[in-house]
Amino acid sequence: MPQSLDAFTQLSQTLGKVVVGQSSVVQQLVVALLCGGHVILEGVPGTGKTLLVKVLAQLIQADFRRVQLTPDILPSDIIGTNIFDLNTRSFTLRQGPVFTQILLADEINRTPPKTQAALLEAMEEQQVTIDGESLSLPALFWVIATQNSLEFEGTYPLPEAQLDRFLFKLVVDYPEAKAERQMLLNAQAGLQTKRQGLANIRPVLSVEQVLQGRQDVRQVKLTDALLDYLQALVQRTRQHPDLALGASPRCAVAWLQASKAHAWLNQRDYVTPDDVKAIALPLLRHRLILRPEAQLDGLNADGVITSILGQVPVPR
Repeated sequence: MPQSLDAFTQLSQTLGKVVVGQSSVVQQLVVALLCGGHVILEGVPGTGKTLLVKVLAQLIQADFRRVQLTPDILPSDIIGTNIFDLNTRSFTLRQGPVFTQILLADEINRTPPKTQAALLEAMEEQQVTIDGESLSLPALFWVIATQNSLEFEGTYPLPEAQLDRFLFKLVVDYPEAKAERQMLLNAQAGLQTKRQGLANIRPVLSVEQVLQGRQDVRQVKLTDALLDYLQALVQRTRQHPDLALGASPRCAVAWLQASKAHAWLNQRDYVTPDDVKAIALPLLRHRLILRPEAQLDGLNADGVITSILGQVPVPR
């Protein structure tokens, strides 16, 4: 396997030390980084969502910008706008925060649909259009959005068209008692999560290495039997009696790439059924829509996904 794999392993380990108790979220976030897939981090306040993204950006030496999304944010506040200069009598582009390598869209569901839609083109086509001119975004361009899982008043749920552009929805839960104890010990020992403390964190990867890692992931092999298995899982989501909306073709392609990234991180150049299963929950939970009667029966997306994984035969 490529030597850069060691650097990605170190990236996961360092993130896990700073944001204690979120090892599963960290691992899936690194998978998303290798796929270039955008991520939603959902959890209650104070669980380290923003800290996780800021530390990750610093560890890979990436340009990082943050947008605090509120009801009064406009699309131009995200993508930018042309400003008329009276001195030169010409328009000058003022780039918005979307022109970066890692964009943190904080509390994305607190801004209206018109502003949310400003990210649609950027997330799918890696470009934005301002006054009819298409402008390219950096090769690494990666959106990580956060949202509170409990508050619904004053929020605007993301439409399915935008949710489908996110590779993963990762649930950041409360840490276990042992992990929270370690968090307290770290704080007592002087660990600071403010700007001054984070400045001492040393990078373990470069942007160039991340892009090379993505190239290496594309070389991971997938047998025809595994391809049939993955396709059968996608088809099953569209035929399941408890689901009103199944996985899209975009989701199927994302599932393929994420399975390769998971295999590569586990030091293999081939995909196994376990790789496909390992990323099923974060990949599907925000894309599937349950029928009303299924919701009344107390079912949730994660439960349906687990049942689908048990229903489709695994290739030998």
